[in-house]
Amino acid sequence: MLINKRFGCLFFAAAFSAALLCPAAMFAQQANLSAPQAQPASATVNGTIKLDVVVTEKSGPPVGGLQQQDFTVLDNKAPQTITSFKPVTGREGPIEVVIVIDAVNTAYTTVAVERTGIDKFLQSEGGHLAYPVALVLFTDKGTQMLGDFSTEGATLSAALAQAEPGLRTSTRSSGFYGAVDRMQLSVRTLGQLVAKEAPRPGRKIILWVSPGWPLLSGPRTQLSAKDQQSIFTNIAVLSNQMLQSRVTLYSVNPLGTSESIGRANYYKDFVKGVSKPSQIAIGNLGLPVLAIQSGGLALTFNNDIGTMLQQCVADAAPYYEISFVPAPVDQRDELHNVEVQTSKPGLTARTRQLYYAQPAPAK
Repeated sequence: MLINKRFGCLFFAAAFSAALLCPAAMFAQQANLSAPQAQPASATVNGTIKLDVVVTEKSGPPVGGLQQQDFTVLDNKAPQTITSFKPVTGREGPIEVVIVIDAVNTAYTTVAVERTGIDKFLQSEGGHLAYPVALVLFTDKGTQMLGDFSTEGATLSAALAQAEPGLRTSTRSSGFYGAVDRMQLSVRTLGQLVAKEAPRPGRKIILWVSPGWPLLSGPRTQLSAKDQQSIFTNIAVLSNQMLQSRVTLYSVNPLGTSESIGRANYYKDFVKGVSKPSQIAIGNLGLPVLAIQSGGLALTFNNDIGTMLQQCVADAAPYYEISFVPAPVDQRDELHNVEVQTSKPGLTARTRQLYYAQPAPAK
């Protein structure tokens, strides 16, 4: 089944094109960069923000058994009243897992390694998976779900064996323009996945197996003020859609120890949220950036893809559903940093790090 549902709020069409990201000398040659503006997306559901909070020690699996009084929620450093609290333990959690096999940003030979690692994960625990899992094959020909959600590893393994990613067919699959194409397609596909999963109940864990799409940032890239505004709006929309849909993203780098340390860590320059368009860089849309901001992990420098996938799934539960009602704002796309603290020594709470507040709709 092809995922072809249009993610209307995050639409990188003609204006967010290769021209938009060209170095200065090439940028000046482009014309007609008018960008379709994304519509504001609220981070709240019925005025409430729901956080899925994972608590861990410095190392080790998530920790259960905490009570509401053990938590403090901060919104832009201001303590918030917790309006609902629910601990979810073990496999009882309403969690679904989507594994994305990225054949757009990954070399053909590496995709074969990905498939081996994913198959190892599917066969773990005797093939009886902790949560329903769906496989998504992402190519430049389209995005295809390999069957439906299932907890039977053997069924998913058979679907994976029949999938054929093929070679990249983009006519600009290399160089600067190819990087732009891959970045656009990747972010748009993430938006489509979020939109597709939004109506489903419970948490959604997206495990994106990929070295990530190009960050396309640095002194040789130049964005106009209009372009920055458009991208800023789209970042705010995607961030809020992921929060509202209860999507946690995990970046699983299949390159292992062959990955460059500099390239693997460059995303850290962009993890801090941007509060205004003038701060925008394309790196703010990087895969590991979005993963960390969503409350997930960015895993790399490990040659065992199956083990990394198991680590991501084990990180999902136990967890805590914590809600609060944010204060009203007057400004569209106002950045709010979220932090959840726990009073228990040695424990760290992790959840979505930010959202973009929207004014209440006019009556």
